[in-house]
Amino acid sequence: MTPRPLASVSVDLDNLWAYLKTHGDPGWRDRPSFLPSAVPRLLEILGERGLTTTVFVVGADVVREDGAKAVAEIAAAGHEVANHSFGHEPWLHRYSRERLEDELSRTEDAIAAAGAPRPSGFRGPGYSVTRDLVELLAERGYAYDASTLPTWIGPLARAYHNRTAKNTDDGAGELFGGVSRVLAPVHAYRWQTCAGSSLVELPVTTMPLLRTPIHGSYLLQLHAISPRLARAYFRTALRLCLARGVSPSLLLHPTDVLGAADAPGMEFFPGMAAPGTRKVAWLGWVLSALREHFDVVGTGEYVSRTTVRRTRPVTRLDIGR
Repeated sequence: MTPRPLASVSVDLDNLWAYLKTHGDPGWRDRPSFLPSAVPRLLEILGERGLTTTVFVVGADVVREDGAKAVAEIAAAGHEVANHSFGHEPWLHRYSRERLEDELSRTEDAIAAAGAPRPSGFRGPGYSVTRDLVELLAERGYAYDASTLPTWIGPLARAYHNRTAKNTDDGAGELFGGVSRVLAPVHAYRWQTCAGSSLVELPVTTMPLLRTPIHGSYLLQLHAISPRLARAYFRTALRLCLARGVSPSLLLHPTDVLGAADAPGMEFFPGMAAPGTRKVAWLGWVLSALREHFDVVGTGEYVSRTTVRRTRPVTRLDIGR
């Protein structure tokens, strides 16, 4: 029997305060959290489908009680816990090498203190990645990075952010990269560092050929316009992935299962007008559709089960700024 192709699913556990911070809302300093609502819903929907995934967590949350509890519950359910930086600032590309190393080490320590294994995977907030970051990850023994999003819509997403945000200070005006990212690989590949080490890069999958996003938040926007359109779009993406030999890496967020009442102050974020129950039902359909065609695992398990032969020198890393 021919084995089914692999796909991976991951969750970026961005918290309410992180969205407010990027939006320029000073209320973020109170560190409001929706983790107590989001994490049980995410674990339930994944558990109902027998899926173990990867959850990228923010260190500033994990050092708090609700974040540490979330990590313990995620790990206990069999999911991989990975590093999503400490402060969740999408302008990570502006950081010095020393500050990047601090972001990594503080989050690693917080994850270990919460009872999960030290992380072997990283994703930069806002798909932010630099050569220094890749080299540091390789030096620290990480197996993979998952920070690239090969698409051309970065400037459009940035324009929407800048139009709705209360300010664009601290590098927020440079979010999401440029149109040059459309040229980035859609398949997994290995970064080759100048020191001779390597690190797998697992891109967040975009629609083959069109290079438009297929992650949870984007699908929800289409679903708000037309559920039929959203289903057709995702089915087309899966067919193209099969035809082109692309292993989908599907990205989810807590906002994919939360309504406006669960996330006060996030009215600016696309899709928040939809009730949480409707979002949960839609996400269930998406995951079931993915499982029809693929063996679905977490990003770390995907990397461990796949032989990645494509290579790319880290000197070619284009952060698209």
